[in-house]
Amino acid sequence: MAGTIAVRRETKSPLERRTPITPGLVGRLVKGSDIEVLVQPSARRVFPDNEYVRAGATMAENLSDSKVVLGVKEIPPDLFQPNTAYVFFSHVIKGQPYNMPMLAKMLELGCTLIDYEKICDETGKRLIFFGRFAGLAGMIDSLWALGQRLRREGLPTPLASIKQAHEYESLHDAKVAIRKAGERIASEGIPDELIPLTVGIAGYGNVASGVREILSELPTREVKPGNLETAFEDASPHCLYQTTFREEDLVETKDGSAFELQDYYGHPEGYSSVFDKFLPKLTVLMNCNYWDERYPRLVTKERLRAMWSGDTPPKLRVIGDLGCDVEGAVECTLKCTEPSDPIYVYDPNDDTISSGVDGSGPVVLAVDILPAELPREASEEFTAALGSFLPALARANFDVPFSELALPPELLGAVIVHRGKLTPDYRYIEAHLSVADRG
Repeated sequence: MAGTIAVRRETKSPLERRTPITPGLVGRLVKGSDIEVLVQPSARRVFPDNEYVRAGATMAENLSDSKVVLGVKEIPPDLFQPNTAYVFFSHVIKGQPYNMPMLAKMLELGCTLIDYEKICDETGKRLIFFGRFAGLAGMIDSLWALGQRLRREGLPTPLASIKQAHEYESLHDAKVAIRKAGERIASEGIPDELIPLTVGIAGYGNVASGVREILSELPTREVKPGNLETAFEDASPHCLYQTTFREEDLVETKDGSAFELQDYYGHPEGYSSVFDKFLPKLTVLMNCNYWDERYPRLVTKERLRAMWSGDTPPKLRVIGDLGCDVEGAVECTLKCTEPSDPIYVYDPNDDTISSGVDGSGPVVLAVDILPAELPREASEEFTAALGSFLPALARANFDVPFSELALPPELLGAVIVHRGKLTPDYRYIEAHLSVADRG
């Protein structure tokens, strides 16, 4: 055999059914590249164990015979094998406190960590991601949440017939259901109190593309952010309106100079948010942007308190925070949720949350495993992007120093830890590990 790779079962969530390698790819690796594939049995993985066996995989509870183990989400610290290379979404590159114990265990055991999020081409463009499916599932769930919230308010709409993404057998079935709801909106209209029903999309990358893909199943009209004041003078009850916010719509320079995108990326501290003026005009806000603490927030608790302090309830009903950073770009995202309990209402007046759609404040959707709601299609698309890198992973000798590690440059740049040490580009994470130790 030219090498061995292993696929672990997912353990982070009972509803996590994705896999980084489908049975179809297993067949190509075993037959075409002479690579042995070990697969840990799983009763909930979207592809049954017997499909992997038929494709040529070996089912194995113990994966210690492989020096490369692939997963999707984070791995509990007590499940790591010493001196093993792991490939998964680790969520450590921002120094996320909740994953520092996991990272510390990998360092202690001399492991290697390769993060899908950092597998990029020479321009920095990500090559392997679930982002589109986060957008697809996030928009489906947000439409479901909106329908439920409006029905609770006594404003029934065709959106109330939409279910959560994971309740459909396939993405196709979800789109059919949304299309039918759209046909009813086009013919029956929506209550006068909701006109115009406006969806704002913050971002234009892979996640946002999934959001727009779902909205395209509904009767929609595009409005530019700068035209939100005047575009609705003759707004129709027979469609939804959508608007996309780019960086130049969200922030302005503090010194009054012209906006420059690369300057904003490099020096975000020189910019302040101007999004407050747009928020009251939206029925739904979909946050699809990357965020870290250097950047201005999109939605602040202070702004929400001001909106909910008046006598008239605000237009805003739902915030789909697909970035899902706790108290991050959307400051009222106070926790991440599971598909089984995906939404809560944030009360701006007392800074509390309550599960469901009841209460004073916006409904917040903050599911951090949204692509898992469309597990088959998400896994197939992910596998198609990852497959070409697997022979190199299977054949690599991870015992050599990092400077001698023979991996394609796209993979080499994603090596966060090698043999128990942070690699040069990621040594900044050491400061976050130290903070976690002191905590």
